[in-house]
Amino acid sequence: MASNSFPCTVAVMLGALVLVACQREEAASKPAAVTAAPGEAAPAAPEAAAATHFPSEQGEPQPADPAKFYKEPGYSPYAGRHYPTRPLWGDEHVHTGWSVDAGIVGTTLGPEDALRFARGEQVTSTSGQPVRLSRPLDWYAVTDHSDGMGTISELRAGNAEMMSDPTLKRWHDAMEKGGDSALGAAMELIRAQSTKTLPKALMDPKWSASAWTKNIEYAEKYNEPGRFTAFIAYEWTSNAGGGNNLHRNVIYRDGGDRAKQVPPLTTFQSEDPASLWQWMAAYEQKTGGRVLAIPHNGNLSNGRMFELQQFDGKPITREWAASRQKYERLFEAIQFKGQSESHPSLSPNDEFAAGYELWDRGNLNLVPKQPGMIEHEYLREALKNGLRVEAEVGINPFKYGFAAGTDTHNALSALEEDNFYGKFPSAEPRPDRWSEDALKFGDKVVKGWEMTAAGITAVWATENTRNAIWDAMDRRETYASSGPRIAVRFFGGYEFTANDTTERNVAVVGYAKGVPMGGDLPAAPAGKAPTFLVAALKDVIGANLDRIQIIKGWLDAQGKPQEKIYNVAWGNAGKRKLRGDGSLPPVGNTVDLASASWRNTIGDPELLGVWTDPDFDPKAKAFYYVRVLEIPTPRWTAYDAKYFKVTMGKDVPMITQERAWTSPIWYSPANPVASR
Repeated sequence: MASNSFPCTVAVMLGALVLVACQREEAASKPAAVTAAPGEAAPAAPEAAAATHFPSEQGEPQPADPAKFYKEPGYSPYAGRHYPTRPLWGDEHVHTGWSVDAGIVGTTLGPEDALRFARGEQVTSTSGQPVRLSRPLDWYAVTDHSDGMGTISELRAGNAEMMSDPTLKRWHDAMEKGGDSALGAAMELIRAQSTKTLPKALMDPKWSASAWTKNIEYAEKYNEPGRFTAFIAYEWTSNAGGGNNLHRNVIYRDGGDRAKQVPPLTTFQSEDPASLWQWMAAYEQKTGGRVLAIPHNGNLSNGRMFELQQFDGKPITREWAASRQKYERLFEAIQFKGQSESHPSLSPNDEFAAGYELWDRGNLNLVPKQPGMIEHEYLREALKNGLRVEAEVGINPFKYGFAAGTDTHNALSALEEDNFYGKFPSAEPRPDRWSEDALKFGDKVVKGWEMTAAGITAVWATENTRNAIWDAMDRRETYASSGPRIAVRFFGGYEFTANDTTERNVAVVGYAKGVPMGGDLPAAPAGKAPTFLVAALKDVIGANLDRIQIIKGWLDAQGKPQEKIYNVAWGNAGKRKLRGDGSLPPVGNTVDLASASWRNTIGDPELLGVWTDPDFDPKAKAFYYVRVLEIPTPRWTAYDAKYFKVTMGKDVPMITQERAWTSPIWYSPANPVASR
């Protein structure tokens, strides 16, 4: 079953689990325009705001508080709802031709093209192919690198000052040649940035000032409260020690009036993430605004993303942990360069971690990993280690919710398996892209087929506005998906019962009896164990669901981190029964590779359950998060093999099992005891 575009679709799970947004097939209401390069004229002034007013956009609003979410009494299940009613989908990690490593390989699309594409318009890719999303996104963050922002157009144009540097002249000539020459220049540039050997002319801040201003203006132009949110954002790109990926996407709650007051931080100033938190604090103090940072690709950090020490090797302090928790609320669990949620060597009993989109051979420059590094690269292990650090210094520095993005470098968040446009222009659809060198440093290579078609973030926000979506990110009421728009609710408390799954309005009972994903459980009343209400609804144009699992991490009596995976609800429940060890028989596989299709004759379209922790220790710190798995479907490589009529190597995976992960719910005996 290939994905098809549907008109307005409203899916209701038990009345109000979620309202799936109508697909907006109409063209974006704001006029299309040709993207200006940083050296060209500024974009047209932003249009006037729509007449509709949204509470979160008025004055200096207070963030929404899930403890106050409720439904007013009344016959209509849809009137008087004071809580998020549907997930808002977006990409928090997008690069355009204004990022130096994207522009050098030929990306011609800029921020305006990216925003038009995200809003649902058809655009023409760098390789000349028409492309459009199956459905528009609700929000978007263009995160061009702060390092070298705005320089690429000058380099491409042969700026005289830059051409006096032999390295920049060589890169300019490679850009002119294109193809492998441009890709080779890009790899050289990445290595130079990570080893602090970039030519000085490329680091001059005079180039970035105008580019940052124009980037802000495009975000303001396309931001339309209630319909589409365009965040002001950038990526801070620390490649410490020669390619150890410590990148962060910085997302502003604010508009351009504040964002223009302080230039973005670059790694030319510092590669230490703590310096970014200091910059964020200084920005907030000067402007009165708010920012958060989303780290990504721990899998390429060679053990540095979640190391149990500070950047300079000093022990973690309470103050350091507090800064990290304050400013880093979410972590990007999956993107084009693989997933950083779990690794089979760390979770050997997790059947769905083995072989799933692993990039685990080296760092961003493919410097090989050494023993012990992987333990400090993956989010699940970090969540466990965070409990341990909290026990030592009093604050958990790794208290992350889940996010996902693409990290596209061609301005296109085309992440669907049957609509995958790759990371760079060379990886846009063509018969041999599966065998290209996606990354190449010396004799070390990552092949094109290893690219992952992922991911996307769902946010449970009260409105589609910058403030409301940012606030939901800040409280971690988010979840990550590898691509499908699966609707997922997750609540924790002490009073949920099986009868709650029959309630028409799952969200109302969830907020009334517990806390949502991203929240903290109160300490357990005497004799009580946590109960969790979870529900999932398939993507309206996607595959059925295989199962819902709850992944628990905790500290045992000796203070050692532990984990366990529990199957909570599953499709074809009449035929599939839990085994004695808690495992579940596979759902099956209907994929037909010859036609790159599948059938929804296995699995279920929706799954619900209430689960009580059978191994609960009220004295032990713990966290719980949900993983929802689809039935097997064709991977992007299978769609390519069919469309281009090519035969790929036997080591190329053709089938995937898409998934979503919710932000955790944490438990601590130090919290106040539940009053309910």
